[in-house]
Amino acid sequence: MVTNAGARPLPAPTLSTGHWCEAAAHTPDSRTIWLNSHRANSPRLALRWMCARVQDVTDQLDQPYAKPGHHWLTDEAERERARTTLAHGQTYVLTLYDDTTRYVLSARPAGGTR
Repeated sequence: MVTNAGARPLPAPTLSTGHWCEAAAHTPDSRTIWLNSHRANSPRLALRWMCARVQDVTDQLDQPYAKPGHHWLTDEAERERARTTLAHGQTYVLTLYDDTTRYVLSARPAGGTR
């Protein structure tokens, strides 16, 4: 029998921490266009990523459609609710619209194993 005296068992997988963030555009013909994704290490960083993406989306929209995104960016109470939602291990989703496209930005616990 051959053995390896230096062999050690692998460590058990551990739950990963952090949050998975995504931005996608959904078109009327049922196409999904992935705009961006990001792994954030904390609810605060996930929210920072979402704020940057909301700004990116609203910069591309005509003024009437950009208003909800601009409002979300300045609504400190709603952003605090989003951060608290993420801190409690729940998913937070923000949806913005224009005439033809639905923009969905979300952050959720990363979960799983490394």
